[in-house]
Amino acid sequence: MMTTLSERISQSAFDDSRLRVVLLLDLYDGAQNQFLEVYEDLHKQVSSVPGHIRDELCQSIENPSQWLITSEWESAPRFLAWVNSEEHVASVQPLHGCVRDTRSLRFSVLRETGQDHGPAAAAFPPGASAGRAFPSASAEAPDRSRGRGRLQVAPRRGDGVVRHALTFTVKPGSEAVVAELLSGYASPQARVDEHTRLRRTSLFMHGNRVVRAVEVEGDLLAALRHVALQPEVRALEEAINPYLEQDRDLSDPGSARTFFTRAALPAVHHVAAGGGASGELGRHALFYPAKKGCGMELARLLAAQDEAAVDDAGSPIEASTVFQRDDIVVRLLDLRGPHDARPALTLGVEGGHKAAVLARLLDSAKDGVPTTHQEISRFLERSEMRLITDRRSPDRA
Repeated sequence: MMTTLSERISQSAFDDSRLRVVLLLDLYDGAQNQFLEVYEDLHKQVSSVPGHIRDELCQSIENPSQWLITSEWESAPRFLAWVNSEEHVASVQPLHGCVRDTRSLRFSVLRETGQDHGPAAAAFPPGASAGRAFPSASAEAPDRSRGRGRLQVAPRRGDGVVRHALTFTVKPGSEAVVAELLSGYASPQARVDEHTRLRRTSLFMHGNRVVRAVEVEGDLLAALRHVALQPEVRALEEAINPYLEQDRDLSDPGSARTFFTRAALPAVHHVAAGGGASGELGRHALFYPAKKGCGMELARLLAAQDEAAVDDAGSPIEASTVFQRDDIVVRLLDLRGPHDARPALTLGVEGGHKAAVLARLLDSAKDGVPTTHQEISRFLERSEMRLITDRRSPDRA
């Protein structure tokens, strides 16, 4: 029986609804003035970014070291293009000297239950220095949120799992050594705390590029920190350090933070049939190097096909996750049966003129548009990443 829309598990950055970003910060003692100066520069930069609507800066009334920045964006792709850019990496560097801890949360706007009466005049009390130094975007110009972006059409159904990936490159010639290291490490303890546990870690390589995809039940940040502190993981990271193309020093918080910020490969789309899979599923990953500036468009193309595929009773695709950062796109698939049984569907080009569109967006499509079954199969073979390890945590006791 066909899986209905109501049964599907779905998350997506591609519904074009407005986005609310919430950034929680915990400052070092005595760093307030430094933070306010840094925020002024950061605010000026972000206010000119395409897609940014407005932001607000708030301070806790219970703990003055806790601050909150909220920003509104026309859509998730606009925000992701900024937050994943080198410009953003550089712009937030000054924050590291005054911020002890941060946590970023991102939400599509589903409903508006009140009227927007214009600028929030009481964002800071009259005469407060923070209010003078950092007026919100809405206080500097007419309210730009009206008519900009739309509301999320309907609630999506989740499964309580957060998906994320990291990617980095190793020095050419070291691939075999790195693969052996990545396949032989001891798995960390799956349970993080009462509410958080590691569900699955899948490691792939494509040439000298490594992709580590994780599935976390609960708090992703807590899980990543938990993993980073485990002795077996720290030993692995130290062992692969000499082979990385980008130098890092994990004993230096700044170096480690910069490396993992650049390595982050966020999930921009996930969809899965919600009726439960029958039979064993194979996990596969495909690597799509996009032409400069085409990464988001390519990710959207692949996501659209997989939305339809999980509703097709004859499709072997049970679940798909698309990860994208800049011009790097990785598509993780859970498939029934051989991955090359329907190569066009597995590649993401089944039906219509999708092969031509994919070739236009790919930086690696040197041989033109794959049209025959044989050409598509060869294209699929070149795109498939090598599975190094796929580890699932034991079922909850």
